[in-house]
Amino acid sequence: MRITLLLPLLLLTHLAFAQTVTGRWVTVDDETGKRRSVVEITERGGRLYGRIVQLFRDPGEDPDPICTKCATDDDRHGRKVIGMEIIRGLVRDGEEWGDGTILDPKNGSVYDCKLWLENGQLKVRGYVAFFYRTQTWLREQGK
Repeated sequence: MRITLLLPLLLLTHLAFAQTVTGRWVTVDDETGKRRSVVEITERGGRLYGRIVQLFRDPGEDPDPICTKCATDDDRHGRKVIGMEIIRGLVRDGEEWGDGTILDPKNGSVYDCKLWLENGQLKVRGYVAFFYRTQTWLREQGK
């Protein structure tokens, strides 16, 4: 009898965990379809933050690059990309997180950001005014 009551509770817990945006996500370049990095998203004080924990580099690319294109007044300028916090300060608004920023270390640009889950994938939108780009990130398997 206890097992019968416990099983649905465990399944609900698993489903709730599966629906969170926190965790490790594989970023996919929306132009080439290649995996580019793994970003670990965490929640601190009711806000989301994301840090690059791994890069997938092509032969000939620097395996441990530094953000040389970040603005000189940005605290990330001249820092290693691996370990860099690229998502900052997103707050929850219903099923979405927004009102924060995302940095593209490849070009040094900082964009307004919002993200949401859709069919088990993370949709990440960086935007300036009415112009935006949305990427689909995939949950890292086995972590």
